[in-house]
Amino acid sequence: MPEVGRLAVTVDRWWTEIAAFLDTGYSNAKSEGVNRVIKLVAHVFGFRNAGNQLLRSRCVTARRARDHLRTDQL
Repeated sequence: MPEVGRLAVTVDRWWTEIAAFLDTGYSNAKSEGVNRVIKLVAHVFGFRNAGNQLLRSRCVTARRARDHLRTDQL
């Protein structure tokens, strides 16, 4: 099965990072999530003004908004 072979190669390639997560419990998942939301907002609204994009991105990723954030509301 070629899928299993590709999975083994991927795990082998990323093993240092996987082991670091297993040892420390830390990951960059939060920052990746924030980046995804910022890109989604930019895609949905198509800003022409960088200042407005910055304000909207800060608004959407604020701590209070993140608790209730659903992408269908963007």
